[in-house]
Amino acid sequence: MRAKWLAALVMLPFALVFCAFQVAPLVWMAVHSFNSEIDGWGIDNYRQILGSPFYRQAIAFSLQITFWSSVFGLLIALVGSYSLRQLGATRLRTAVMSFTNMTSNFTGVPLAFAFVILLGTNGCVTLILRRYGLLGDFSLYSKTGLMVLYTYFQIPLGVLLLYPAFDALREDWRESAALLGAGKVHYWRYIGLPVLAPALLGTFVILLANALGAYATIFALTSGNFNVIPIRIAALVAGDLELDPNMASALGMFLVLLMVFITLVHQWVMRRSYTHVRA
Repeated sequence: MRAKWLAALVMLPFALVFCAFQVAPLVWMAVHSFNSEIDGWGIDNYRQILGSPFYRQAIAFSLQITFWSSVFGLLIALVGSYSLRQLGATRLRTAVMSFTNMTSNFTGVPLAFAFVILLGTNGCVTLILRRYGLLGDFSLYSKTGLMVLYTYFQIPLGVLLLYPAFDALREDWRESAALLGAGKVHYWRYIGLPVLAPALLGTFVILLANALGAYATIFALTSGNFNVIPIRIAALVAGDLELDPNMASALGMFLVLLMVFITLVHQWVMRRSYTHVRA
């Protein structure tokens, strides 16, 4: 009993910090999201978000960039993690994992600057591709360009999250499947991917959250001129034209509710998969 009280006492500072920097801001944001500067208390902020084409466009752009960058990042990370696992305990794998760990933190202004140098209007890769007619109408500052940028910083995080999941795949399963006449496609369809499904779903949810709330990179790249939810929130809190922290709180709660919905769907799918496995 004394050990439990001592552990609780040690955790008390962490609990206080967590409440001060996580719970309290969330409660403040939830309460003020129902306070409109024009109409007072109510759901007018949410009604304005859903009724405004401008805010609906921000929501659509955010969801599109988030979803596709998470899908592409997950697929590339899956292939990369499997390839690293196949390398075995080599120096190359150690070097690649160290590089991946480093690049997972390469975001914000440095990442935007790097992409401007590479794929900007006069970037070195852009000039090379344009010279040979391979670029088309691609623009780094468009929705497609932002998907490429987001996918890039999703890949290292996806590799770090998926790489340990391959420990669950035992080599004797592959050998047994081969002895029973199963090819590589059948092995991955009926054994490999079902075993990796929880890790894939969990990684996908984390990548969604990582992209949905990204702000520094897109702001540094577009100077706040691209219409996505984080840019709109920042403009309402610290913009030069119109300040409305209550509307920003409503937009922030929209992101929170969206992530809660995604998490609940993830948990529901996981429960169904576990139930199916037990059956």
